[in-house]
Order: sequence, then structure tokens, then C-alpha cells
Amino acid sequence: MARAMFEYTKTVLRKVSFDVSLFCKEVQKALQRLLPYEIEELKVFIDSLITQNPELNQCLIYLKP
Repeated sequence: MARAMFEYTKTVLRKVSFDVSLFCKEVQKALQRLLPYEIEELKVFIDSLITQNPELNQCLIYLKP
């Protein structure tokens, strides 16, 4: 079940990556929903999205400990 939530989160983040504010909101929601090891995987995924859309780097503040 938890793995399904991680995959769903990745799908949502891909779809909202056109809008920085929506992307940031979805990142915040994901941090509340996902397990700690999934959050680490999410960071790697978000880094790959940021290479494609550099304006999304504003959302990195939510991923800092």
C-alpha cells in the first residue's frame, strides 16, 4: 500500500511540475504521507525533475532536515 502512495506521489508531481506553487504544495503533502525511506527516494526523484525544470528548485527548502 505504501509503495502505491509513493508511485502516486511521483505521478502527481510530474503532472504539476508546470506550476511551482502547486509543485511545492504537493511536495509538502508528500512529506506528510510518505515513510522516511520513501522521502529519501523522493528527494532523488525531485532532483531529476529539477534538472528538467530548474524553476522548481524553490521547493527544495521543504526537503531540508
